[in-house]
Amino acid sequence: MRMATDWQDYELIDTGAGDKLERWGDVILRRPDPQIIWPLAKEAADWQRPDGHYFRSSSGGGQWQFNKQLPERWTISYGPLRFHIKPTSFKHTGLFPEQAVNWSWMMKRIKEAGRPIRVLNLFAYTGGATVAAAAAGAEVCHVDAAKGMVQWAKENAALSGLESAPVRYITDDVFKFVQREQRRGKQYDAIIMDPPSYGRGPGGETWKLEDNLYPFLEECKSILSDNPLFVLVNSYTTGLSPTVLHNLLHMSIGRRHGGKIDCGEIGLPITRSGLTLPCGIYGRWESAE
Repeated sequence: MRMATDWQDYELIDTGAGDKLERWGDVILRRPDPQIIWPLAKEAADWQRPDGHYFRSSSGGGQWQFNKQLPERWTISYGPLRFHIKPTSFKHTGLFPEQAVNWSWMMKRIKEAGRPIRVLNLFAYTGGATVAAAAAGAEVCHVDAAKGMVQWAKENAALSGLESAPVRYITDDVFKFVQREQRRGKQYDAIIMDPPSYGRGPGGETWKLEDNLYPFLEECKSILSDNPLFVLVNSYTTGLSPTVLHNLLHMSIGRRHGGKIDCGEIGLPITRSGLTLPCGIYGRWESAE
């Protein structure tokens, strides 16, 4: 388990009864989480009246109830990185704070490489990893199928003072984009991906992780440079073991480039209980240099 413990502007205050209580800057939000199957030890006052509470609907989905007037969006920081936070209709806020442990790792690898690094960020969402890589000095290509998420990523980069950084933003199906990069002869020193369990591209393309992740890694292997630095895969697919990611990375990237593979869970510390909330799995391939 790798823990995102260096936050100042985010805190996982408490968990229980299917919900988590979080502080985003000075805003307290209550949201559901499928991993939280334990009871709530004590429903303190902040549980009963958070600034925002996302209620699940029995028919699917849900909606927010706000107990005070919140700005449409606000900003939080992780070290030098800054991000817009906005409660969305799908319970998300535009940022996965547990990923900070990966941001710190990739920034260290890029800074210590001692050479220019070109990074490809796929399924890039609102650009947490893009901002981290660019802040570390990398040239970044950011690809996501959702136009609104790509725009959000541009805004996050600008917040972090990276509006002039060498970042290319692409709205496209990631599989088709990688195949086009193959034909163009483009290569990258590092690839980051955060694939969904299931999804559709802008042209109706279907993605199913169990069927598509290995062939996608094989496609990505062909656009890695001759001296690649790292490949990072994140997954929130329920029930998927870190060992599965290890095997996939070993059979694809590791088979060609050697290197070393580290896979496991990522999580967040829970302030009141001292426990840990598991937040998905990661797979890191990195060069042996």
